[in-house]
Amino acid sequence: MIQRPLRIGTRGSPMALAQTGMVRDKIVAANPGLETEIVVVNTVADRILDRPLSEIGGKGLFTKELEQALYADVVDVAVHSMKDVETWLPEGLVIACILERDDPRDAFLARDVAHLSDLAPGARVGTSSLRRAAQVLMRRPDLRIVPLRGNANTRMRKLEEGTCDATLLALCGLERLGMADVARSVLEVDEMLPAVAQGALGIECREGDSDVRALLAPLVSATATAELAAERGLLAELDGSCRTPIAALARITGDHLALDGLLFLPDGSAHWAVSGAGPVSDAARIGREAGADLKRQAGDTYAHHLQ
Repeated sequence: MIQRPLRIGTRGSPMALAQTGMVRDKIVAANPGLETEIVVVNTVADRILDRPLSEIGGKGLFTKELEQALYADVVDVAVHSMKDVETWLPEGLVIACILERDDPRDAFLARDVAHLSDLAPGARVGTSSLRRAAQVLMRRPDLRIVPLRGNANTRMRKLEEGTCDATLLALCGLERLGMADVARSVLEVDEMLPAVAQGALGIECREGDSDVRALLAPLVSATATAELAAERGLLAELDGSCRTPIAALARITGDHLALDGLLFLPDGSAHWAVSGAGPVSDAARIGREAGADLKRQAGDTYAHHLQ
């Protein structure tokens, strides 16, 4: 048993702090009497907000400094939005716990309209997500995409200031901030397939920290773990990064897992779809096979884009 406060590492954004507070409360509820300390770690992705992630090194920039803090024994665990976690973890570190998943869908925010389909021709949609941009352009090639980064409050302020006419945010993030009411509507998954692992929080620790892993074990969601195994398996097969618009969502009914995946060109001019299904115990295999199928479908077109 750990004999000192559990040091919980997190980014310093309002969203990260809110969700880390939720995770801390769950850890303490599962381990009565445990003391904790939240340690804020500043990441590159939080410092550079004027360029898309695809230009400055990808989503790993949300996790790199936290993982360095784990290596340096500055923190015992790190809380991540799993959609920000690379498919390959650094040696000696593990995702010891994936918590019960929140709503994975995207929310639509706008000043004057309630739905994406209601936007006027040529309207500006603010997002730095290639996945969201590609799906918007796939359905509405008349719209314009404008870069938009920053936390939820920053993006909403820019929307109100007229930087864009609409934007998209993860519904779960708004819910964690107590701001779900700012959404004009929620996009169903057949209109906007979510990012891999959207809605899921994970806790990373050192592989050999058996005491820490024991503290986290009661929080593990078997359902979310299997869903993410499928989605991240698809992503890994495609060598997914922030330069590649990929969407995927796995859903479990009983012992059956169904997976839908999409791969796009960034301008939405081409896309490829895949579905996979099978027993929950085969989640990772289902994901890898779906990813391989997408890669075959896209062929040279996709390979040329990556060059």
